[in-house]
Amino acid sequence: MDLQTLQQECLACRRCGLCESRTHVVFGQGAPDAEVLFVGEGPGANEDAQGLPFVGRSGQLLDHYLEAVDLDRQKNVYIANIVKCRPPQNRDPLPEESAACIPWLRQQFQLLRPKIIVCLGRIAAQQLIDPGFSITRDHGKFFDKHGTLFMATYHPAALLRYPANKPAVFGDFVALRDKIAQVCTHTY
Repeated sequence: MDLQTLQQECLACRRCGLCESRTHVVFGQGAPDAEVLFVGEGPGANEDAQGLPFVGRSGQLLDHYLEAVDLDRQKNVYIANIVKCRPPQNRDPLPEESAACIPWLRQQFQLLRPKIIVCLGRIAAQQLIDPGFSITRDHGKFFDKHGTLFMATYHPAALLRYPANKPAVFGDFVALRDKIAQVCTHTY
């Protein structure tokens, strides 16, 4: 199976109630040979309307951070979410919604084989790194899980609400750039 086939299957997903209110499934976007996978919690209103991840104000902020460390969603990263459909009113995904949807993310991971996964926000970090993960305490730290490095930083939407955390996130992205230089084969 390839990403395109997986995406076609995902677009027809009806595994949880989120399918009832979605406009589009937000499968993911990026380079199929990306060595860095960014994972958020779920699509918002703009993402649901366009069917693409991180396209609203928080996506624009994410793109600025990516650009600052020579990353680009079209060239060398892939961006996805824990859940592929928008939770109503942008609430946190319910445990049963995450459980129903995370197999899609696992299959994306198996096809992409990234060397580094960056969790955007607490929800993604608690799902993928550790249920007790604290974004304020552990952001920017790398964790090796079965040969894949995981790191988490603040969600871009949280930075729009609390801009005082922007310098810390920039530090996380600089650390990511340095880690990429150590472990990835592509030259970014």
